[in-house]
Amino acid sequence: MVTRDDILGSMKADGSRVRLQPADVRGRFMNWRRAAFTALIAFYVAGPFIPVGGHPMIHLDVARRRFYFFGQTFNAQDFWLVLLLALVFVFGLLLVTAWRGRVWCGWACPQSVFLEGVYRPIERFIDGSREQRLKLDAAPWSPLKVFKRVSKFVVFLVVSAAIAHTATALFVSPRELWLMINEGPAEHLEAFLLTVGFTALLQFNFWWFREQFCVVLCPYGRLQSVLHDKDSVTVAYREARGEPRGKLVKLPTLQAPPRGDCVDCNRCVVVCPTGIDIRKGLQMECLACTACIDACDDVMDKVHRPRGLIGFASQRELATGARKTLRPRVVVYAGLFVIALVTLLVSLTLRTPFEANVVRARGAMPFVVDGERVTNAFEVHLFNKQPEEAEFSIAVRAPAGANVVVGTPVLHLGSLEDARIPVSVSVARFQANTEFTVEVTDLTSGSVRQLPMRFMGPTSAQRSSP
Repeated sequence: MVTRDDILGSMKADGSRVRLQPADVRGRFMNWRRAAFTALIAFYVAGPFIPVGGHPMIHLDVARRRFYFFGQTFNAQDFWLVLLLALVFVFGLLLVTAWRGRVWCGWACPQSVFLEGVYRPIERFIDGSREQRLKLDAAPWSPLKVFKRVSKFVVFLVVSAAIAHTATALFVSPRELWLMINEGPAEHLEAFLLTVGFTALLQFNFWWFREQFCVVLCPYGRLQSVLHDKDSVTVAYREARGEPRGKLVKLPTLQAPPRGDCVDCNRCVVVCPTGIDIRKGLQMECLACTACIDACDDVMDKVHRPRGLIGFASQRELATGARKTLRPRVVVYAGLFVIALVTLLVSLTLRTPFEANVVRARGAMPFVVDGERVTNAFEVHLFNKQPEEAEFSIAVRAPAGANVVVGTPVLHLGSLEDARIPVSVSVARFQANTEFTVEVTDLTSGSVRQLPMRFMGPTSAQRSSP
């Protein structure tokens, strides 16, 4: 038989959804969360609009396969760095989950950041406190209710559109986005439809879907059951201290029955954004948002009892009082995270400001014999990966007596521009099948690339034949 304890906090017994209206909460954890939300939202909004090195701080130009991050430029050939970055994120998430549970969900996930940091405050400003919102939900339709619903929907829509346009600016740059807006949707239909679609998705999510994304759609909540163990520190209710729970009563003449510190005020439940009762133990829906900790600490202060009835603790700590931080799971995740991070940092440090390759000229013979001399034709492929224009020189280190012709010995390339420079090398027949070096120098940064190449000529049998 299915009991109420088996049902999600955001659902009724018949399977229909409960429209959650979490109460506002104040406390040290909420202050830290607001600071984290502010920093993350500021970073997201500022990313496409703050110029660094002549380009947006973050710009993902997928159409041209060019990417800008904090003054550094990348192209499609640097995609392997994205894989390293993904590994850093994945191993970091595994480590944090094994150590502190779902703190990513409650503190850094965009769903929580924008819902709790932007949309929920707007809702409280328009509809009022939790009690006022519940009363408004239950009230029949009236001019005031229509006004509040329409006002909130319009404000949500404006915010969703602003977020969607900011996301679009990540891919097309703010300047191009402004031109698109001025020229109208007809001239940029694809970008317009993508922005409208993202706006609609955000509006649906933050107006109606909300916590269902975390509880139903996101797989991370289920993944945590694999990543957790008895020593994972999560938000937990200290049952040994809180039970048996009971309301505060004054019995001046009777002996009060023994009770725990929990006064059964239900405050920890009404502040939860997913509607769970933390006193039932570790649950998949818990986002580690710490709202219940602040709410319970506030109640404990009022009833003059110690804080910490709800706090961070592992299952082992709740049972035995001992906490074990270092364990094989954490060590492995930490090791993988450090390896991935160091590899990424070293790769970025050793990354050259330009790419250069030398290949044989397309459509040309491998070599051309003209009397006693042999000629090879090559092409130097040069790509400037820097965020600004750079000047390059091309020189050939060939054996003595070689004749070298470089199409453009000195050239300028703009950011992420490339060029093909023809090179012709002619040597005596007896010097054929030797090696030489093409030296490409970035005159702006002083970086040098040495490109070895083998000269091709007739074989010894061919050279001795009449």
